[in-house]
Amino acid sequence: MRVLTGIQSSGTLHIGNYFGAIKQMVEYQDDNDLFIFIANYHALTSLKDAKLLRQNTIDAAITYLSLGIDPKKSTMWVQSDVKEVLELYWILSAYTPMGLLERAHSYKDKVAKKITPNHALFSYPVLMAADILLYDAQIVPVGKDQIQHVEITRDIAQKFNLSHGDLFTLPEFKTQENIQSVPGTDGAKMSKSYGNTIDIFSTRKTLKKQIGKIVTQSVALEEPKEYENCNVYNLCKLFLNEEEQKELQERYKKGGEGHGHFKIYLGDLIWEHFKEAREKREYYLNNLDEVMEILDDGAEKARTIAAKKMKIIRDAVGIYR
Repeated sequence: MRVLTGIQSSGTLHIGNYFGAIKQMVEYQDDNDLFIFIANYHALTSLKDAKLLRQNTIDAAITYLSLGIDPKKSTMWVQSDVKEVLELYWILSAYTPMGLLERAHSYKDKVAKKITPNHALFSYPVLMAADILLYDAQIVPVGKDQIQHVEITRDIAQKFNLSHGDLFTLPEFKTQENIQSVPGTDGAKMSKSYGNTIDIFSTRKTLKKQIGKIVTQSVALEEPKEYENCNVYNLCKLFLNEEEQKELQERYKKGGEGHGHFKIYLGDLIWEHFKEAREKREYYLNNLDEVMEILDDGAEKARTIAAKKMKIIRDAVGIYR
C-alpha cells in the first residue's frame, strides 16, 4: 500500500504536527510503501523569508529523522526537487471548478484568522492534489481538518478520469480516530499560521514559556476544576494512557492544584517524551551531509516515478512532448 504525506516547512515543527502526522508515519513505515515530502512550495503561502524557508526545510527533514522516520524503509524528499508537481498542478487547475475551492474550509478559516488571502492560499488544494496524484498514493493520513482536501483531490481526479480514462488512483484519507485536532495555546487548532504552537524541539526555558501561554479558566486554587474543556488537560492526554488520564482527571476533580501545576506537569511530559528524539536530532545536526544524501536519494526515486506519470498525463491532455 502506498502511503503519502507532506508537511510544510513554514516554521519549526510542533506537537500538533507530531500527533497529527509524524507519529502515524513512523507507525506506517513498517508495513507500507511510505512517501514523505517536505512541502516547501506550500510553505510559500505564509513564509516569504528565503533564508528562513531554506533553514526550515532542512530542519523539517532532521525532525522527521529524529522522530523515527527510517530512510531505509521510507522515501523522503523536498517537494521542490520534483518539478513535475508544478506541471501537474497547472494541468489539474484546468479541471478544478472554482466552486470546489470556494467551499474549502481551510481557506475560509485562514482568512477569518486575518491571514492575507492570495492565489497560492486559495489554490492550495490543487497543489495538494498534484502532490497526491503524481505518485498514485492510495492512502493519505491527515488530521480531521484536512479530510476535505483529500475529498477535493478525489473530485479533481474523478473529473480528469471522466475525460481521459482511469489514469489517476483515487486516494483514501486515513485519520486517527482517537486524535482530534491538537489544541494550540489559545484553544484553537495548533498551527504555525495562528502563532499558538508548542515546539517539539526547544530549550526547557522556551517550552515553559510556550506552555505558560495556554489559555485556562480562572478558578480558585482549592476549587475542583473541569478537565473536559481544559486546554492543558487535552494536551496532556496525548501523552498518557487510559489509566494515567484517569489519574489526572482525579487531580482536577480533587482541587488543591491550580492550572499552573498542570502546566508544569505538561512540560515534564513533553520533555520526557522527546528525550531520545532530542539526542538523535543532535546527531543529524552534526551530520548534515548525511541528511542531504537521504533527501537526494529520495528525490531521485520520486522523480523517476513522477516522470513516468507525467508522460502519461501529457499524452492524455495533448502536451506534445
